[in-house]
Amino acid sequence: MNPVAVSPSRLLTIEDDPVLGAYLHEQLGRCGFDVIWCQNGQEGLARARQEHFDVVLMDILLPGMNGLQVLTQLRQTHALPVILMSALGAEADRISGFQLGADDYLPKPFSMAELRVRIQAILRRVALDRMPGVAQPPAPEHGLWFDEQASDVRCGEQWAGLTRSEFRLLDTLQRNADEVLSKAFLYQQVLQRGYAAHDRSLDMHISQIRRKLKTIGYHQREVRTVWGKGYVLSASDAL
Repeated sequence: MNPVAVSPSRLLTIEDDPVLGAYLHEQLGRCGFDVIWCQNGQEGLARARQEHFDVVLMDILLPGMNGLQVLTQLRQTHALPVILMSALGAEADRISGFQLGADDYLPKPFSMAELRVRIQAILRRVALDRMPGVAQPPAPEHGLWFDEQASDVRCGEQWAGLTRSEFRLLDTLQRNADEVLSKAFLYQQVLQRGYAAHDRSLDMHISQIRRKLKTIGYHQREVRTVWGKGYVLSASDAL
């Protein structure tokens, strides 16, 4: 029986800095990825729409069409994972990125080791999402219906519009309802990487879940912060 050849994961990097762009292209290629490098948002958006990629790595500060504008247009037609990177570091920029559907955010400067770990974590999550499994029954008693194929939830006829990461996070909390789950557990279980104190990705995903559930009028249960411990999905009138 002949082994099946596995194609390398295809990455699209959109970075206008010629030094950093060339470095990412070379180093990610050495990590075994098939890398395409674009130096502006317009070209990056066009290639993301026309070709197959497994992950997009994109700077926010791009000439002409910036990264947030590219992400906005890309999300209208494609759900492929996007990691934003920026030297800005401001919380407002991270929030904007997650609101527009970014899967992760990496502040500059960063190490190649951390970037590789985050890319691999996203690839593992996507692979798990694509694995066939038993469909999860809806939860009519709480008014929130989970759709694993769509990676989204709805209340009545209103869909929340969750990203893959947000859905996996809410699904994990729902499966362990009324149980406090630590940040370390959620990082490992949902984001597929270790917890670091400076990493705010989990907090941003929680914030977006809360906002989106409120937008669709779901109030029976909510994601609560248990200071010093983690997060719990519990009835709104509890505690």
